[in-house]
Amino acid sequence: MSFLFDKVKGAVNEVGDKIRASTSTSAEQTHAHTHHSNECSDNDSHHLHRYQSFAPQREGNEVKWYVDGCSYMHAVSMALEHAQHEIFILDWWLSPELYLRRPPAQNEQYRLDKLLFAAAERGIKVYIIVYKEVTQALTLSSSHTKHHLEDQDKTGNIKVFRHPDHLPDRTTVASNIISSLKQSGLNAAKLAQLPGDAIKGIYGMNDGTVLYWAHHEKLCLVDGHVAFMGGLDLCYGRWDTNQHSISDVHPGDLKKIVFPGQDYNNARIMDFSDVQHWENNKLDRKYNSRMGWSDVALSAKGPIAEDLKAHFVQRWNFIYYEKYDVRKDERYQPLVYSPMRAGIIGHPYQPAQDGQGVEGDGQYHGFRERMRQQFEQGRERLRDELSNTQRDFPSGPLGGAHCQIARSCAKWSHGVAVEHSIANAYIQTIKNSEHFVYMENQFFITATCDKQAPVKNLVGAAIVERVLRAARNGENWHMIVNIPSVPAFAGDLKADDALGTRAIMEFQYFSINRGGNSIMESIAREGVDPMKYIRFYNLRNYDRINISSAVTKVEQQAGVSYDEARQGHDQYYAGESHVSDSYNRYQEAAQQVYGQSSSDMASGRWDSVAECYMLNGPDIRSVPWEGDSEAEMDAFVSEELYIHSKLLIADDRIVICGSANMNDRSQLGYHDSEIVMIIEDPVEIQSYMGGQPFVATRFAATLRRQIFRKHLGFLPPQDIQRPDANFTPVGAGENLYDFGSPEDLAVVDPISQEFDHLWKTTARTNTEAFAKVFHPVPDDKVQNWKQYDEYYERFFKAEEAQKEGKDLQRPSSWKWGHVVREEFSPGEQGVKEMKEVLSRVKGNLVEMPLLFLKDEDIAKEGLGLNKLTEEVYT
Repeated sequence: MSFLFDKVKGAVNEVGDKIRASTSTSAEQTHAHTHHSNECSDNDSHHLHRYQSFAPQREGNEVKWYVDGCSYMHAVSMALEHAQHEIFILDWWLSPELYLRRPPAQNEQYRLDKLLFAAAERGIKVYIIVYKEVTQALTLSSSHTKHHLEDQDKTGNIKVFRHPDHLPDRTTVASNIISSLKQSGLNAAKLAQLPGDAIKGIYGMNDGTVLYWAHHEKLCLVDGHVAFMGGLDLCYGRWDTNQHSISDVHPGDLKKIVFPGQDYNNARIMDFSDVQHWENNKLDRKYNSRMGWSDVALSAKGPIAEDLKAHFVQRWNFIYYEKYDVRKDERYQPLVYSPMRAGIIGHPYQPAQDGQGVEGDGQYHGFRERMRQQFEQGRERLRDELSNTQRDFPSGPLGGAHCQIARSCAKWSHGVAVEHSIANAYIQTIKNSEHFVYMENQFFITATCDKQAPVKNLVGAAIVERVLRAARNGENWHMIVNIPSVPAFAGDLKADDALGTRAIMEFQYFSINRGGNSIMESIAREGVDPMKYIRFYNLRNYDRINISSAVTKVEQQAGVSYDEARQGHDQYYAGESHVSDSYNRYQEAAQQVYGQSSSDMASGRWDSVAECYMLNGPDIRSVPWEGDSEAEMDAFVSEELYIHSKLLIADDRIVICGSANMNDRSQLGYHDSEIVMIIEDPVEIQSYMGGQPFVATRFAATLRRQIFRKHLGFLPPQDIQRPDANFTPVGAGENLYDFGSPEDLAVVDPISQEFDHLWKTTARTNTEAFAKVFHPVPDDKVQNWKQYDEYYERFFKAEEAQKEGKDLQRPSSWKWGHVVREEFSPGEQGVKEMKEVLSRVKGNLVEMPLLFLKDEDIAKEGLGLNKLTEEVYT
């Protein structure tokens, strides 16, 4: 990236003063970026809290972290199983058939719907709010979520709200445009061509706002005092382990399947479809890998749970009076929240008995009518008892984690004035950081100044200001950002259907290092080398699908194919009344063929080789294979490891974790609705920063070290059969962490020269290995579309491969995500060469290719999209 520094180092300095002015830290500053119609909640009295949040910072909390979905969902299952009074859930998407523990064959009772039905039968009230998707654009089927849970619940205790409504008007419904979209599907290219009125009709209108924004929060609150939140929805595709196995073929026993039905997903190949029939998965797992899912979440208890409960009750009541009150359905009622259960001001935090404080409609005389009147009087904030007393909650006893909830919400989403306390928290935390910031996020779209329209959030300006201050003061300050290499949307990047994906990528590159006002260009204009202070990375991994001769032997004995048997397995664990006999036939044949066999391939020992790049994992060069060398070459697969976390860690002392992406959708407040938790743990530990002794805090430091060790291959693979303390909810023991181990010491100091060398060397080595074996894109060697064709597309297009006479039954000769066999010798020697390269891979950290398609307008039409839809991609 030195080319960037050299190119702009001598440019006229016209950005620096504007950046500093736009990120002023004066006490009078009330918010950090512009927002719609200058409507802001800053003027509400209870928004005098830090970051102008609806909630203050609270003491006396317990908090626990989870790295990836396996441990998180296990903890959620424990809380649901032992719930006694009430369950609140907010999700972007909720899949009732999701298994919270794996494999399904050993954990049938831990399917989400079964846990919720069992809770309802115990008399527990279950309240769920899910995003009601635009059906022309998304395949979530919130309708299936609602009706599956409510129709099969015989108690009436499960209540599901979907919001917001997207109701096309009659003219739009009758138009030829909509008819054609229904037949051919809605994608970015078609969307860009639609007239504005059609867009408004598809998405619906609410007080002049086009509702293509989403409820994006992820929250599960059990009995009012144990809260789970972060980046993980309780839906398909999110459960994963630290080693992120991306293969799931088990020749010797179908009961070892870990990802049943549509939970085996790769969004880069195809999106979810027909999710109401979850066992109907069209992705062939004998040839296609799944996509690994990297994520972070929390559980918490203490006064902070009261704020999350308050937030949920506000949302529930807002939706109730907007949508459900007129239906007069006895199942649905508003919730009454009594904030006094938090205790008397000045006294220690004393939670009420579980389940008290949230009641049905009859708890307070006249409450329902008051709420209705308030809503009808302009649908302003629902100023109920909660709003009037929110600022008076006690902070709890001294000690315990200091936590605060921040959110993005507005009139359409929550019935309130715009709140963007998440963006304020991000900006101020970055500006106030002293040594180090680590950010891990699904997106990275931000602005350094007002010249980067349509992007509005100014987190980028805060980054630039902090880098320049470090350069001026000679400070050893660094920032690392981890994001996905490609947004997880299906399609070849060059295809018309990938316009949306390319638009997002272009906005991201314009935020990072292109377009004239990006972070790196703005820093370089001040005569500072940006690469000295901030670096960007992605994640990638590999695996081997067990399509060895073990599969063929059992298929021949059973007289059915593996995939037919797998479908039977999924039908059974979907709870279908009719299950194909192919499952039983395959299982009987597998027992006959391998029942007494000591074969590692048949036993399942090598059904995945993801552990090979983890701590103490076997050397991939020594891993056996049953069958010919061509079949083994075909079996190796790679995919980007999709980063879905929404995380910021500053100075190993402050953590911001929740649902908010780094883009306008999540940060502005009047777009997607979001919540995050800001954690400052008073428990201090001795550490190092820049080679000097440093006092870090336990929560932030252990979370950051755990994540870094995973990315570097310094964590052992998770054993899903042996859950440890990190699989339990808060209150059941602290996070388990091995302080002082060699692997811990390797990542203890995030800005030391030794760590910097380790991090960069690992990323470079992994990047080169994946490039050699799999030719993934993006890649720095691909700087225009011609190079894209030569490096990538000609190897991975089936129609082109067929023209060239390639064997389409041999995936390594053409198929997406497989080995580019032209890089290696024929036969067994080629496999040996390939494994030699893969043996260098440790963890999943790779460099972000900042030169990818730098000579092209990546989005083509991307920045000329219909003005009503342009903001969707920011």
